[in-house]
Amino acid sequence: MGSIKSGLFISLDGVIEAPDTWHFDYFNDEMGAAVGALMEGDAMLLGRTTYEGFAEYWPTADPDDPFTQQMNGARKYVVSTTLTEATWENSTVVSGDVKAELTRLKQDAHLGVTGSAVLVKWLLEQGLLDELHLFVHPVVIGKGQKLFDDGAKVPLTLLSSTTFTTGVVHLVYGPA
Repeated sequence: MGSIKSGLFISLDGVIEAPDTWHFDYFNDEMGAAVGALMEGDAMLLGRTTYEGFAEYWPTADPDDPFTQQMNGARKYVVSTTLTEATWENSTVVSGDVKAELTRLKQDAHLGVTGSAVLVKWLLEQGLLDELHLFVHPVVIGKGQKLFDDGAKVPLTLLSSTTFTTGVVHLVYGPA
C-alpha cells in the first residue's frame, strides 16, 4: 500500500506564500535531510500552479545539478481541472474523478506533494493525505496566503515533532 505525504514551509502566523523570501535564513542540513526524505517517494503530486512554476524553471536549470536531475527525472502527476496536457518530462494530468484516480495511484505508489496548498487542503478534506509535514519557521510574515483560512474541520493526530537548531519545528500529522 502506498501513501500521499505533503511537506510545506509555514510561518508562525500560518503564511505559506513565497517561502523563497523568508525560509532560506532557517534552512540547514537537518531540514535538507527531512525535505529530502519526503522526496524519496515514487512520484510527485502537484497542483496546477506549482506544476506550472516548476515546469517553467526545472527543465532549463543546471543539467549537472543532481537536484535538477531528480526533479526532471521524477514521475509527476499534476491535478488540474483546466490543464489539458503536461509537457514537462514524465508528467501526467490527473482530472475527472480525481479522488478515484488518486486512490488508485495511492494503492501502489508513494506520492509526495510539494507546495500546492489548494491541493493539500483538498486532500485533507477528502481523507487522502496520510502525512502532513509542516516546517514551522520562527518568523511572523504579517501578510500572504495562509494554509488554513477557510475549509472543513479535519481532525489530525500528531505523529512526531522535531526541533531543528535553527528554531524550525518539523511537525508531522496524520489522520485522527
